[in-house]
Amino acid sequence: MKRKLVVGLLIFICFLLQCTVFHAFAFGNIVPNLMLILTASFGFMRGEKSGLLIGFFSGLFIDIFFGEVLGFYALLYMYIGYTNGKFNRIFYPEDIKLPMALIIVSDLFYGVTCYILLFLMRTKFHFSYYFIHIILPEIVYTTFITIFLYPIILWINQRLEDSEQRSAKKFV
Repeated sequence: MKRKLVVGLLIFICFLLQCTVFHAFAFGNIVPNLMLILTASFGFMRGEKSGLLIGFFSGLFIDIFFGEVLGFYALLYMYIGYTNGKFNRIFYPEDIKLPMALIIVSDLFYGVTCYILLFLMRTKFHFSYYFIHIILPEIVYTTFITIFLYPIILWINQRLEDSEQRSAKKFV
C-alpha cells in the first residue's frame, strides 16, 4: 500500500513539474519528458508489470490534460514501461549507463511514434525538420535531466524495498 501511494505521488509530482516548472526552463519550447524518465526507471527497476502500470497512469495523466484522443499516451507509455521492464534482469543499481541508454531509446521511440501517428497521418511530411527541432532536443534535454532525477528515483525505490523487506520479516 505504501509503494502505491509513493508511486502515485511521484507520478503526480513529475506531471506537475513537467507541466509547470520545466516550462519556465524550456529551450525552444522543448520540455524534458519527466513522465518518460519515471516510467522507464520504474520499468527496469521493478519489472514489466510495474513499468506497464506506471506507464498507463503516467500516460493517462497526459491524455486527460493534453491529449486529443483518450488512451493514446497511456498506450504509448505502457509500451515504453513494459519494454523497459524486460531489462530488469540485467539491471544493476550502480550502473547508470543502461538506464541512460534505455531512456534515450525510449524517448526516440516516443518522438518517432508521436510523429507517425499525430503528424504523418495528417500529411505533414517534414520528418527531418521534426527530428532536428523537436525529437533530438527533447532527447538531449531529457537525458540531461535524467542525470539528476534518476538517482532520486533509485533512492526512493531502494527505500521502498528496504521498508517492504523489514515489514515482511515481521510476519515471518
